[in-house]
Amino acid sequence: MQPAAALAVPHVWRVPDLAHEESVLASGHAALDRQLPGGGWPVGSLVELIQARPEAHVWQLVLPALARATSDKAGPVVLVGAPHPPFGPALAAQGLAADRLLWIRTDRAAARLWACEQALRCADVVGLIAWLPQARPQELRRLHLAARQHRKLLFVLRGLPVLQQASPAPLRLVLEGVEELQVRIVKRKGPPLEQPLRLPAMPARLEALLASRRRSVEAPVPVVERRSHVLDRLVTEA
Repeated sequence: MQPAAALAVPHVWRVPDLAHEESVLASGHAALDRQLPGGGWPVGSLVELIQARPEAHVWQLVLPALARATSDKAGPVVLVGAPHPPFGPALAAQGLAADRLLWIRTDRAAARLWACEQALRCADVVGLIAWLPQARPQELRRLHLAARQHRKLLFVLRGLPVLQQASPAPLRLVLEGVEELQVRIVKRKGPPLEQPLRLPAMPARLEALLASRRRSVEAPVPVVERRSHVLDRLVTEA
């Protein structure tokens, strides 16, 4: 097919364009949505989140979408292999009630994969977040196919060394930063993104609360000069 003819075909995906995803859920971060194929997290596809620390910034990134998903559909969000229990009050303040979370704890890699597959097959499950540092490409592919078949949100968290490995995930993001969240999109259905996205490292409400507390701590304490009753009497008698 000649290039000019290809341009005339509406369903041909050209490399300079972002691909169109059939079903997406807005991430809650406008800057990120503009760079994601379809304008949000793909539903029914593996999203790989890569970072040096196993839990840094993850909730800030995925929580807005999960809060919206749980408001639209009854059922739990399943956590498999989370390194720490989620802080319920902070999640609830942003729209995700703690009783909507199902935390599956196991250190065995095979048990984590089995739990992931069962969760993806469960009709009531809204989404899955799994920490799978030891998963192999063929195992990730199996999860990707299960998410596609059952139309589930699927986030898999892994460490930085996996950047050197092939992955079946159509979307791979690297999370970095301390004061702010830096998101590098290292793989997507479209052209590469040269510059990282910079997102707030914490929710706006929490950031405003902490800033208010910092201002109250740093504010100078007013010094009130008070004279003693003895001094007042001496001044009066004089």
